[in-house]
Amino acid sequence: MTSSLPPEIQSVFDRFITTEYTTIDAKRQPITWPLTPYYSLGEPCIDVTTGLGYPKKANDSRANTKVAMLFSDPTGSGLDDPPMVLVQGTVEVDDRDLEANRARYERETVEKLPAVKDMSPPDFMKRFFTWYYARIYMHVRPERVYFWPGCDVSQEPQLWDAHMEEVRSGHDEEPESEPPAPVGGASAWDQRIEELGRLHKSAALSFVAPDGFPFSVRLPMKVDPTARLIRLDAEPVGVPLAPGLGCITAHDHDERFTYQRNFQVRGDLVQREGGWALAPHKLVGGFELPPGSLVQRLRLNYAKTKRFRKVAKRELERRAQRTA
Repeated sequence: MTSSLPPEIQSVFDRFITTEYTTIDAKRQPITWPLTPYYSLGEPCIDVTTGLGYPKKANDSRANTKVAMLFSDPTGSGLDDPPMVLVQGTVEVDDRDLEANRARYERETVEKLPAVKDMSPPDFMKRFFTWYYARIYMHVRPERVYFWPGCDVSQEPQLWDAHMEEVRSGHDEEPESEPPAPVGGASAWDQRIEELGRLHKSAALSFVAPDGFPFSVRLPMKVDPTARLIRLDAEPVGVPLAPGLGCITAHDHDERFTYQRNFQVRGDLVQREGGWALAPHKLVGGFELPPGSLVQRLRLNYAKTKRFRKVAKRELERRAQRTA
């Protein structure tokens, strides 16, 4: 499908540093994280990758192959006024050869993000970072592509659909299903939520659409600590909002990707006082390298790194037992 898309959309896939990648977990909760996309013009898939030490994205992708990729932050792409693009597609998880994936990742990362080379540990130390450098790839084959010229959500998005022999080959539209119901209960508030609307003027909202695919769109956000709500500061035209489980993901990075910050808030997507809002139930911080010294970054990620190492060790042992 990608080869039939306009060049301006293919350039988004190729040039963007981050895409907001959404999976659906066993509880039908959409979960969105920023990842670096890898795409060659005309190729059938857009690839993203995750480390062996934090494989949940890959595990959820394998269990439910309906995923989404939102291209909404052009920082570092070098593109002038690109559209916002949403890809809904099916994914294949590739962890058959972790060493080949490692080599590919190290090569492509430096090609796409040259500044990362200076931040990487020397080769002799990389064996201590297996949790990161042993990579799992997710190959996403687009089935539907929405795009908003000028990122204007007040206008209905334009649509390219893969029902034209290229992916589903004669299948009808996906049957509609009930979205996951809101959990309800009291909201859980985290001080970091108040970065929305201040540090992060907009964020990616994700939810499960009626056809079972994740749907994502970047919107301005307003924080309402009194009501314990994150209010959507725009109502996008043509977006199938409905009460259910939602995820708001905020992230930022510089032009060269020498720093990155991110977190997500999971909760209930609800209508309140004539508008839409997310009632937060859980804030999850990602693996971050914020502006600051190496010592500060190590301190920030120490606990996460210990956990990632344990997970990677367990994953390697499981694979060894499987091939024994």
